[in-house]
Amino acid sequence: MLGLIVAGEAVFLLPYYPTRFFRPTVLEIFELTNTELGAAQGIYGIMALFGYFLGGPLADRFPARNLLATSLWTTAAGGLYMATFPDFRGALALWGFFGLTTILLFWAALIRATREWGGRTTQGRAYGLLDGGRGLLGAISTSIAVWTFGLAFPDGYAAASFTEKQEALRVVIYGYTAVTAATGAFVWFVVKDGRPPVEPGLTAWKPQTEGVVTHIFRVMRIRAVWLQAIVILCAYVGYKGFENYSLFAVQGYGVDAVRAAELVTLAAWTRVLAPFAFGMLGDRYFASRMSAIAFVLLLASHLFFALTTPVPSFLWILFGNILVGAAAIYGLRGLYFALLEEAKVPAAVTGTTIGIVSVVGFTPDIFVAYLGGMLLDRSPGLLGHQHYFMFLASFAAGGVVASTALMRLLHPSNRQNRAPGPG
Repeated sequence: MLGLIVAGEAVFLLPYYPTRFFRPTVLEIFELTNTELGAAQGIYGIMALFGYFLGGPLADRFPARNLLATSLWTTAAGGLYMATFPDFRGALALWGFFGLTTILLFWAALIRATREWGGRTTQGRAYGLLDGGRGLLGAISTSIAVWTFGLAFPDGYAAASFTEKQEALRVVIYGYTAVTAATGAFVWFVVKDGRPPVEPGLTAWKPQTEGVVTHIFRVMRIRAVWLQAIVILCAYVGYKGFENYSLFAVQGYGVDAVRAAELVTLAAWTRVLAPFAFGMLGDRYFASRMSAIAFVLLLASHLFFALTTPVPSFLWILFGNILVGAAAIYGLRGLYFALLEEAKVPAAVTGTTIGIVSVVGFTPDIFVAYLGGMLLDRSPGLLGHQHYFMFLASFAAGGVVASTALMRLLHPSNRQNRAPGPG
C-alpha cells in the first residue's frame, strides 16, 4: 500500500504541481496566457481519455508493478524537457505526452490494486488511505518546493529578475523529476508482481479470455456505472478548480506569488485527513450519501467566492473558505471509487470499469483549464474569477443531484438506514 500511495502522487507531480502552486510564475516564465496554458492542459485531457479507455483492459490483464514503474519513468523523462521551458507548441506536446504517460499504464492499475487491498467492506478506508497518503506526500513535497522557491528571492519576489525566477522554477521542476524517477524504482521493488484476480463462478467475466469489446459492453450495461461517472466528473471539476486559488489570491486579494503559494500549500494539507475521514464515514453511511454532503460543502464554498467582494485585509476569510473547499474536494477523492463496491461491480472487471467511468469522469482535464483561462482573460481581475467560481458551482450542484440519484438507485427507501453489508 505504501508503494501505491507514493506512486499515486509522484506520477502527477510534473503535470499538475508547477501550474497549481506556482501558476503566476509558470505563466511568466513559459510566456503563456491563461488560455494558452489551459489549451496545453486540455491536450493532456484529450490524450488521457485514450489512456483511460485503453488502460482499463490493460490493468485487467497485466501485473500492476510493470505498468506503474514504466509510467513513472517515462513521466520523469518529460520533466527534463519541461525544465527547458518550451514555447506554446512545445507546451502542447509536453502536456499531451504527460496525458499518456500518467494514465495509459498507470491509472486503472493503481485503482484496481487499491480495490484488491481494501476487500469488500473497507473500500472507503482503502481509497481514503490512498488519497490521504498521496496528500501527505504531496503536501510535504510542495512545502519543500515552496520553501526552496522562496529562498531564491531574499529581496522579495517583486524585486527578482526574470532570470532569477526562471532558475528558481527550474530547480522546482528538477526536484519533481527526481522524485518521480526515484519512485519508479521504489515501486518496482515493493509492489507485488501479481496478476488480476479471476472470481470463482464468474467465467463470463474473465477478462483474460473474453473479447475486449464484449467485456466493455458488459460493464456499460451496469446503470450505476454511469451515475458514478457523473459523480467523478463533477468532483473532478472542483479538483481542477483548486489550481486557480493561487492566482485568485494574487489578483483578488493582492498577495504576492510566494505568499499565495504558501496559502494554497497550507490548504493542501487538508488532503492528508479529508479523504480518510470521508472514506471511513462512507464505509459507515454509504459513499454515495457522503458524496452528496461533500458536494453541498463545495457548492457553498464556490458560491461564497463567486458572490462576495474580497477584503484584502481579511486574509483569514480567503484561507478559511479555501480550507472548506479543499476539505470537500479531497473528501470526494476518498469516496468516488469506493462506489465500485457499493454498486457491486465484479472485482474481475475493475480495470475496465475504471476505464469507462474515467473516460467520462476525467473529461474536465480537457475543458476546465481552457474555459477557465478564457473566463479569466475575457474579464481580467476579480470579475473573471467570480465568473469562474460560478462555473465551478454549477458542477458542484450537479454533483449533489448525481450523488443523491445514485444513493436512491443503490439503496431503496426500505434499506436507507442500514449500514453497508459485506456484499
